[in-house]
Amino acid sequence: MSIRPIKSIVQAKPTIEGAGVKLRRAFGFGNTTEFDPFLLFDDFRNENPEDFLAGFPWHPHRGIETITYVLKGTVKHGDSLGNSGTLGSGDVQWMTAGSGILHQEMPKGDDQGKMHGFQLWANLPASLKMTRPRYQDIGGRDIPEVTDDDGTRVRVVCGEFWGQKGPVEGVAADPRYLDIWVPAGKRKKLPVETTRHAFAYVFEGSGDFRDASDPHGVTTEQVSATGVAANAVVERTGNRSLVLFDRGDEVVVQAGEEGIRFLLVSGKPLEEPVAWYGPIVMNTPEQLRQAWTELQDGTFIKHR
Repeated sequence: MSIRPIKSIVQAKPTIEGAGVKLRRAFGFGNTTEFDPFLLFDDFRNENPEDFLAGFPWHPHRGIETITYVLKGTVKHGDSLGNSGTLGSGDVQWMTAGSGILHQEMPKGDDQGKMHGFQLWANLPASLKMTRPRYQDIGGRDIPEVTDDDGTRVRVVCGEFWGQKGPVEGVAADPRYLDIWVPAGKRKKLPVETTRHAFAYVFEGSGDFRDASDPHGVTTEQVSATGVAANAVVERTGNRSLVLFDRGDEVVVQAGEEGIRFLLVSGKPLEEPVAWYGPIVMNTPEQLRQAWTELQDGTFIKHR
């Protein structure tokens, strides 16, 4: 077995999207090679309703899949196909935009006004860019959770892990999307196929993503959700830390004194050209121009 070294650690940066929603973006709208097949990852954690209630009014998507995972609060959604619903705590929506869809997402806080969730964009291969749009709305109760002997808990949203299979199926990038909790002081090895790109996103507690015998890993301090600095390889990490891994077939995490909770996401690279502007992702500039022309002249929606 080979431990995955760490390529980089970055902090999710404040940004504003939709009608004025304040959130944190860990990656997106840059070089997509290292995260392929993933394009963007947002953390919409907020305790001030004024910073998120304006939501994400009607907007288009084409050529991608969006994965929304809600931890606190609710997100009401509707689309040009007539679908509508509400995502609550623990729920997941996996939307395949395919050939084109118009939709809206309107967040609402819990009883204390708190909102927390994540959105990940996954690219579609050229052969499926213009596929029929579809939704997979998954209730939290339908997401399997497995607990190891040391107390490590894993919610399997997508893919297979420790004998459990997540409820999301038929996704082009064949991703694995895991919500993992490692108890305080525990050291855990987690398998990740060598052929996949992988990243971890810490959102509770603290921990150390390295192996003591691995000279290429992070060798001092911790990757933390509580503001602990990292080593000189990166400038600084803290709350909302994203760890990008290099190649290998397992990830090692050492939980801190509070334990650690993080998303571990991996997928097979598409290795295709990307032409991207806003919510539309195609393979060539010509395809991208055509999509925006169709949006303006009313021919964007191919399936109703």
